[in-house]
Amino acid sequence: MQRIFVLTLLSSIFIVSSCTKNFRSNQLDEKIILQYISDNNLNAEPTGSGLYYVVDNYGNGDVPNIQSIVTVAYKGTLTDGTIFDQSGASGATFPLTHVIQGWQEGIPLFSEGGSGILLIPSALGYGNQAIGSIPANSVLIFEVTLLNVD
Repeated sequence: MQRIFVLTLLSSIFIVSSCTKNFRSNQLDEKIILQYISDNNLNAEPTGSGLYYVVDNYGNGDVPNIQSIVTVAYKGTLTDGTIFDQSGASGATFPLTHVIQGWQEGIPLFSEGGSGILLIPSALGYGNQAIGSIPANSVLIFEVTLLNVD
């Protein structure tokens, strides 16, 4: 009986500390994103999930949804300007169900032909995992142009 109590207590402590860590990470990411917006004189809008976006051009074609296959020309950078990935001018094609949550939420903010910037907190990116040259807990900045929606 005492062992079950101890295991339950330890589980609860782990869950609470995990939630606190995520909350602190979300606050830190928001601070980083707001500083980036200020430093780069951007007119960004929040979505409520932690994602911020800048619309250069909304576009005038089809609007994607989570089930869409899209072609996007993009450049991904860290907040210090380090480029970690980019497509060619003809873009990259993929189903929205196969990309990070920040893209699943952000790309449908544009219509076909639209362009802008997605400022993605780590929780909507790769979280606490390092991926290639992207460090763990990184805020991601994507310049995007939505070329095609299928």
